[in-house]
Amino acid sequence: MRKILVYAAASATAIVVEVAQAQGSVTLYGIADAGFTYNNNQSGSKLYALTSGDLQGSRFGLRGLENLGSGLQALFVLENGFNILNGRLGQGNDVFGRQAYVGIASNRVGAVTLGRQYDSVVDYTGRFAVAYQWMPYEGAHPGDIDNMIDTNRVNNSIKYKSPEIAGFTFGGLYSLGGVAGDFSRNQIWSIGAGYHRGSLDLGAAYLTANDPNYSFFGNNSTSNTAASNMTSPVYSGYASAKTQQIVAVGGAYGIGNSTFGATYSNTQFKDIGALANLPAQGVEKGAAKFHNVEVNYKYQLTPALLLGVAYDFTKGYGANDAKYHQVMLGTDYFLSKRTDLYAAGIYQHASGTDSTGGAAVASITSLSPSTTSNQTAIILGIRHKF
Repeated sequence: MRKILVYAAASATAIVVEVAQAQGSVTLYGIADAGFTYNNNQSGSKLYALTSGDLQGSRFGLRGLENLGSGLQALFVLENGFNILNGRLGQGNDVFGRQAYVGIASNRVGAVTLGRQYDSVVDYTGRFAVAYQWMPYEGAHPGDIDNMIDTNRVNNSIKYKSPEIAGFTFGGLYSLGGVAGDFSRNQIWSIGAGYHRGSLDLGAAYLTANDPNYSFFGNNSTSNTAASNMTSPVYSGYASAKTQQIVAVGGAYGIGNSTFGATYSNTQFKDIGALANLPAQGVEKGAAKFHNVEVNYKYQLTPALLLGVAYDFTKGYGANDAKYHQVMLGTDYFLSKRTDLYAAGIYQHASGTDSTGGAAVASITSLSPSTTSNQTAIILGIRHKF
C-alpha cells in the first residue's frame, strides 16, 4: 500500500510539473557586478573606491511566460536594481525600479506591454554605444544626455514591439502624464526602428518628453516634486525646460573578428524657463541643443578576450557652447559563459560654457564632476550572471 501511495503521489507531482511547464514558466535571473574605481579629480581630490554595477547594473528579476494558445503568450518582467556593496535599492529606492511590466505577445503581430519600461532610443540605438557593450557605465555620453544607456525609464507607459520582418523591426512607446485636466503634462512618447542582416546592424529612434525634470528624470519614489532632478552639469541648468527631444541613430558592421560602430544623437531642451518654480541657470529662455557623435571599434582577440577603443564628442549650441571630448579603452575577459573580468580607462576634456553658466568642467557619467577641464577614471571589475 505504501509503495502504491508513493507511486501515486509521484505520478501526480509529475503531472502537475508537466502541466505547469506546458502552460508557462517563471525564470529568476540576475547580475552581480562589483569593481574598483580610481578617479583623479572628484571635487578636487583623488578618489579610490569600490563601486557597484559598472559594466552592468547589479540586479535580480523575474521573467514569466504563459502560453495562451493560437500563438499568443502572456508575459511579465519584474526587475530590481541594487548596490551589491551595501545591499541598498537602486533607482530611487524603487523595489522594481529597473523594469516592471506585463503584456501579451504574438509571433505574428508583436508584443504590447504596460508598465515601467525602456524607451525606443534605448531599444533601437542604445546597443551601438560602447557603454552598452564592453565599456562600463562611466563611458556613457556625458551625463547620458541622450539616454542611450537607459539612465531614465518611463513610467505609466504603453509599448509596442513588432516581430522581425525581413530583417526589420519597429516599435513605439507612449506614457500618459496622469495629470487631471492637463493631458499633455508629463507626457512622453517615442518611436524607433531597426534593421539587421548578416554583419550589418542599424537603428534609429525619436523621443519627446514633456516636463522632463519630473516625467523623465524625476520618476522614482524619492524624486523631488518641486526642485531639480537633473544633476549633471552638462544639462542641470535646463531643468526648467518644457520639453526634451532626442533624435538618435546608430549602426555597426562586423568584418571577421572586428566590429566597427558609430552613433549620432541630437538632444534639445526647449522652452527653458517654462517651469516657473525651476529658475534657469546661465540662460533665461530659449533652447539648449547638443550634437553627440561616438565612433567605436572592438576586436575579439580570442573567444574569451575582447579589446575595444572609442571616441565620443559632444558639442553644445544654442543656449551653451560646451564641448566634451572623451576617449575610452576597455577589455573584457570571460572566465566562463557567466563570469568575466573587465578593465577600462576613460579620459574626458571639457571646454566652453556649460548649462550652469560657468566654465565647463569634465564630468564623466556617474562620477562627481572634476574641478578642472580634465578628468580620468580607471575601472577594474568582475561580473557574474545567473
